[in-house]
Amino acid sequence: MTDLGPLARLDDTIRARRTADPATSYVARLLHEGRAKIAKKLGEEATETVIAALSENDTALTAEAADLLFHLLLVLAERDIPLASVMAELARREGTSGLTEKAARPNALPRRDTP
Repeated sequence: MTDLGPLARLDDTIRARRTADPATSYVARLLHEGRAKIAKKLGEEATETVIAALSENDTALTAEAADLLFHLLLVLAERDIPLASVMAELARREGTSGLTEKAARPNALPRRDTP
């Protein structure tokens, strides 16, 4: 896998803290609260990232993007999906049109703008 620097180190840290004390670890606390709580936090961070993207404030967008990546890694860790699997999927898609790739997915979610 390509060296992902801080992202890979963050993933390692999250995975190491899965068994930490929820009283002293944010990661352990969210994992203790369960998948629904973690998914909700991911959704909140995604919304905050969208708001920051529309605000024209690069500092806010950078901070929210970091929060979003953190919570995405937490969701992956909770599901025991390695970051390497996500990177392999991105590598598989490389060089393929996004429209072509999306249309070829067997379990693609239906578009909201279609009846």
